[in-house]
Amino acid sequence: MSSPIEQARELFADEVVTKALSRDVELPYGAGTAVLITLDNGHDHTKPNTFGPGGLLSLNEAIDAAAARTDIAAVAITGKPFIFAVGADLTGVPLLQNREQAHAIGKLGHDVMRRLGELHVPTFAFVNGAAMGGGVEAALHCTYRTVSSGVPAFALPEAFLGLVPGWGGTYLLPHLIGAEKALKLIIENPLNQNKMIKGPQVRELGIADAMFEPADFVEESLRWAAKVVKGDITVERPEVDTGEAWDQAVAGARFLVDGKLHGAAPAPVRALDLVAAAKDRGRDEGFAAEDDALADLIMSDQLKAGLYAFDLVQKRAKRPAGAPDKSLARKVNKVGVVGAGLMAGQLALLFARRLDVPVVLTDLDQDRLDKGVGYVHGEIDKLLAKGRVNQDKANRLKAQVTGSLTKDAFADADFVIEAVFEKMEVKQQVFAEVEAVVSPEAILATNTSSLSVTEMASKLKHPERVVGFHFFNPVAVLPLLELVRGEKTDEAALATAFATAKKLKKTAVLCKDAPAFVVNRLLTLFMGEVLGAVEEGTEPETADRAVAPLGLPMSPLLLLQLVGPAVALHVSETLAGAFPDRFSVSDQHRRMVEAGKTQVFGPDFQLDPEVKELFSGGGKASSEQEILDRALEALAKEIRIMLDEGVVAEAADIDLCLITGAGWPFHLGGITPYLDYSGVSERVNGAKFHPEGYKAL
Repeated sequence: MSSPIEQARELFADEVVTKALSRDVELPYGAGTAVLITLDNGHDHTKPNTFGPGGLLSLNEAIDAAAARTDIAAVAITGKPFIFAVGADLTGVPLLQNREQAHAIGKLGHDVMRRLGELHVPTFAFVNGAAMGGGVEAALHCTYRTVSSGVPAFALPEAFLGLVPGWGGTYLLPHLIGAEKALKLIIENPLNQNKMIKGPQVRELGIADAMFEPADFVEESLRWAAKVVKGDITVERPEVDTGEAWDQAVAGARFLVDGKLHGAAPAPVRALDLVAAAKDRGRDEGFAAEDDALADLIMSDQLKAGLYAFDLVQKRAKRPAGAPDKSLARKVNKVGVVGAGLMAGQLALLFARRLDVPVVLTDLDQDRLDKGVGYVHGEIDKLLAKGRVNQDKANRLKAQVTGSLTKDAFADADFVIEAVFEKMEVKQQVFAEVEAVVSPEAILATNTSSLSVTEMASKLKHPERVVGFHFFNPVAVLPLLELVRGEKTDEAALATAFATAKKLKKTAVLCKDAPAFVVNRLLTLFMGEVLGAVEEGTEPETADRAVAPLGLPMSPLLLLQLVGPAVALHVSETLAGAFPDRFSVSDQHRRMVEAGKTQVFGPDFQLDPEVKELFSGGGKASSEQEILDRALEALAKEIRIMLDEGVVAEAADIDLCLITGAGWPFHLGGITPYLDYSGVSERVNGAKFHPEGYKAL
């Protein structure tokens, strides 16, 4: 019978093997011969180096060869152009069949990489490009590290995906730079939208011992290594405090994890426990604990869902379902924005920056128009102050964004988007006025959040060029763009919308023209269940806290405040009108809007006493668990209906929408996998959304 690692290697049959290619280099200053190992999978930088079983065994062979030599003074490891290594090959991970295979993968990584720190000569990692996960850990095992100032991304993202840094990261990094700094990379950054650091920060944190410019990085690193070998440079590192400072760092990170995740994701907690225990452990014990953690997590539903979510935003987002042939897309050389409010200003800035074309805003009032254009110009000044654009670019962007009191300014526009009041007759009137001045080929886009695109276009001469183009607020932050096809929207209009979305660097998902489309339909339902429990007699604070175990970016009542009670009420009324059997409007919510309340919480984040009074009444209180159950069951039922109606192509598109448009926690892997592995899907619908496993494409 084959060993677990041989079984695992068979499962990684499609591995693009990163080979460890060795060559001798003569170090300067007469320091002797070094073996330079270059990691290279044979592809360009668009397919980064990764470590699967084959890659690890190739590295092991290179280390074997170096270990057998008595004529060398050092061993160095670097990567192919622009890439060091971005960690484990995750493609085969979902195929691992048992804990023994998963454990074998973890142990193999340790067994190979630790040898980089146990050779008879000093070892150097020359981090020349992107380094993540196992790539960072390979560097940590070396005696010394240099980093290129041009490194664009350096991270330990495992906790973001549902894993832990399992090839030495939770032990070596805190013992190198201290627990507080290490936990920023291991816990805080992954939970902050998988934040990466750059080359200069790697040096500042003390992970790298020296930093050089990209142009001659390897040559300068070899010069530096030669001086270290000769004793001309002595690397001194601050002593790590393994006492109270370590404990305080762990306690602070635990507070962060509990506050963000509420126990919803095991991986960050496991990583934190490993760092906490590393304080008093020896290296062998620390590595063995990582092997056990990896084995447990690799076999978990959470990891499979996390990898699925990763594939959604990395792959499906780039190949949207239902997109027409891109050759049908029309060129967009000028953009019109109807309205000059906050949303219109955000849209104008985005179009100007990404498309680099003239953008003109219109409004009926000169004061509002001046404020709208002024807002855009002010935001460009902020970008200039932060160094995000240079003075020339800032001047050009400002010149491109102008205002007009008449829609005649749209005469030569190729793409006009409206961002006016969410009322059907207002939007229909706006489109009629725009159609009167633009060419028959110009695309008319609506940023409506819930109204029918078909009805909006119904009175136009050319309804085929109207498309829903629904952004999420704040526009610069949230990637999702719901593209809505009306009944008469033609392929050219849709292709232009997709092409424009791509240039705007947005994640476009094609939606059917159904009330509130995807995100607002599901969030309104979710919020409605919470408000329904309040109306029945549950304390608002209790109902708001009920969904905390999901680790959502904000509670339902905080979301209500962010969206705006009046806007949320409008969407609720739209959906209740369309689906009265499943959606309702809270009388308390309506009273709150009628009372003119725009804030749910006071500045101290306590519920506004007047709002609490408006939310009082009812005699049937529910427990937090009962509210969470009813909210999740309602979501499972509605998602099944939406898929049956063809609102989107697949469950994967629902997940992509909620992750990129509503901040649905990445660590849960998307709403449909979560409903599957928590048992809700089968309880409500009698079947899982992903009966054959999670597939993003």
